Amino acid sequence: MESLHAHWRMEYIEAPRYPAGKRPFTELPALGDDRAALIVHRSPLSYLMLNRFPYNPGHLLAIPFREVSDLEELTSAEAADLMAILTFGKRLLRTALKPDGFNLGFNLGSAAGGSIPHLHAHIVPRWSGDNNFMPVLGQTRVLPQALEETWTKLAAAAVQLRSAEREVRCSSATPPPAVA
Repeated sequence: MESLHAHWRMEYIEAPRYPAGKRPFTELPALGDDRAALIVHRSPLSYLMLNRFPYNPGHLLAIPFREVSDLEELTSAEAADLMAILTFGKRLLRTALKPDGFNLGFNLGSAAGGSIPHLHAHIVPRWSGDNNFMPVLGQTRVLPQALEETWTKLAAAAVQLRSAEREVRCSSATPPPAVA
């Protein structure tokens, strides 16, 4: 039998978990420390954060700031903002991590796998062949990068993407020069 070593995982395994009844998706943005909260991007009505229990490296959650448990409870502005942040998250992952594909989805209700009643969407980057024998036989996932390193990479890419988007908006808002 061969041994697999992921020495950095023990810190992750021993990290405190939110007890039942707590509201992490409301509390984390209020911490004032996006790095500690693993928040990589904020929009006016929602935010993107790394999943603390990821399926794959870069697994993001798109979360509205207002606590609701279902899509139907969102205002039209919140729904539009959440869709925009999902799109931004996908673009962010494509830019920073270059996955081959994505899984995007909501788990609505505990029967559907929702573990926290606050509405959130998953953006999971996928690579061809990213599933190996570990999840199948060992019911274990091996992540090749620590969450903090992934956060640093995604937060830097988010700044670059926001800057590029601002430049595009500014250049498209500038009227063309007058022709004499």
